[in-house]
Amino acid sequence: MDGRETMKRVLVVEDSASQREALCLVLGRSGFEVTAAADGVEALEKILREEFDLLLLDVWMPRMTGLELLSHLPEKTRPKALVMTADDTAETLLQSLREKAYLFIAKPFDPKDLVQLMKIALESTQEPDQIQIVSAQPNWVELRFPCEMQTAGRIENVVDHLNSGLPPHVRQSLGLAFHELLMNAIEWGGQLDPASRAQIDYLRTHKFLMCRIADPGSGFKPAGVNHAAIANRSEDPFAHSDVREERGMRPGGYGIELAKSLVDELVYNEAHNEVVMVKYLN
Repeated sequence: MDGRETMKRVLVVEDSASQREALCLVLGRSGFEVTAAADGVEALEKILREEFDLLLLDVWMPRMTGLELLSHLPEKTRPKALVMTADDTAETLLQSLREKAYLFIAKPFDPKDLVQLMKIALESTQEPDQIQIVSAQPNWVELRFPCEMQTAGRIENVVDHLNSGLPPHVRQSLGLAFHELLMNAIEWGGQLDPASRAQIDYLRTHKFLMCRIADPGSGFKPAGVNHAAIANRSEDPFAHSDVREERGMRPGGYGIELAKSLVDELVYNEAHNEVVMVKYLN
């Protein structure tokens, strides 16, 4: 962190003394001003007296849990909350999201990954409650959100944790496919306009996982997006690369084709402003 900048104030709330001390040491060395609390009660007392930029929060603690603390935070001086827990269940994740948690990290974690997430949260200028929760059943989640990159990163963080328990290679493949489709929805459908909102519906059973992404745009015709690989003819599989070069666009255009290769089914509606990806789990 640049020493010329004001040090960001972080409150670490962790009931394990050894983990609390280790976190304070790592974060102090990373340039943060760190205060610690052993449970939610102590943390709330500190938050009511002082202002913090970020709350690093364990979930299951004595006297007051992390979820209870989130529900008691004052609105006017509410710090962003990064939830860290070994309980990576959908129920805990979704309850934390309902209580306006900003990002999530599963224990155990690499301290470098934690510091990176903290910096992302601190650099964000948006309020932490931009995600609208339509449904928060563990097997049926619906979220609406602004079409801008900061919120997209949070949505990816949520979906990655909803995919916990899957084999690592499946989780990675689904994450990559979801990223490509979400970026298309945010950038092309939503035109990176925070006033426009996209939606995801996430369904998971023992047999399959399904995710629908709907954007506010008018859609597209596959044959008309000649800057993307989806429009290439079989005899000219790289034709879109020439189009992108002519238009001064960055190399790429393989997002939809990549997503197709990573999931079992990929289906668009007629307008092509909604897409469903399906992965069979058995």
